[in-house]
Amino acid sequence: MNRFVLIPLLVVAHSCAQTVTTNNKLVNLGKFPSTLKEVSGMETTQDGNLWVIEDSGNKDHIYKVNQKAEVLYSLKIDHAKNVDWEELTTDSLGNLYIGDFGNNANERKDLVIYKVDSLQLTKKEPNAKKIAFAYPEQKDFPPKKDSLYFDTEGMIHWQDHLYIFTKNRTRPYSGQTLVYRIPDEEGSYVAEFLGALFLCEDQNHCSVTSADISPDGKTIALLSYGKLFLLNSASPSNISEAKVRTIELHQMTQIESVCFLDNKTVIIADEQNRFGGRKLYKFQLD
Repeated sequence: MNRFVLIPLLVVAHSCAQTVTTNNKLVNLGKFPSTLKEVSGMETTQDGNLWVIEDSGNKDHIYKVNQKAEVLYSLKIDHAKNVDWEELTTDSLGNLYIGDFGNNANERKDLVIYKVDSLQLTKKEPNAKKIAFAYPEQKDFPPKKDSLYFDTEGMIHWQDHLYIFTKNRTRPYSGQTLVYRIPDEEGSYVAEFLGALFLCEDQNHCSVTSADISPDGKTIALLSYGKLFLLNSASPSNISEAKVRTIELHQMTQIESVCFLDNKTVIIADEQNRFGGRKLYKFQLD
């Protein structure tokens, strides 16, 4: 890992970090059926509903649910295998992107984002195009424990590109999330490294599990276990200038998915674990 590249960006991002105290709480909207125990990615649809997916070990399906967590229907994605689906995002045309880049052990060489054109979403088995990619900094599979930066669960779309926020698994824990950019068209790419963000030092609460960008493009939300990080007034292409605000969600479940409902409201979903979960929530931003 070429660490000296990350340090200057780390300092810039860390100097802008602040914790926000809010009395807002997660509002329970509903509980997913038992067939959706591991919702790992979520995105709003143009008709006010939600697309959700599950991660490794589950079907190659996307599920359309309403805001009560009730399943409306599911679609099997053709030419797409669920190795470890971790994130969903859409573009302004309604095209859907499925991030098959879960990489807990940092061993994978088959990372891919599936693009499903909006017109395909009206079919019973939508066809997916492949956007394959690799991280230029990763030379070993897996790398050493202090360089385990290449698991991913966060992705957004912005101006013809997909932006990826990696999930940090380093030991000792560095608190950094790496940010990369990839074109949104079918092909094979080396991801462009944009910088690193320092979120916090607690490995149990500071690793990115999902991401989304507000409809007006002014706020990026990064979700972690029990925390929501808001990046304000920063273009995704110049991430090192972001001002990071931290919101405590006071939630013990395994929250894995976030998406914007509007510029001031996010929807959050959690997986089922020993603390509960398998629920859909709404959270109002100040």
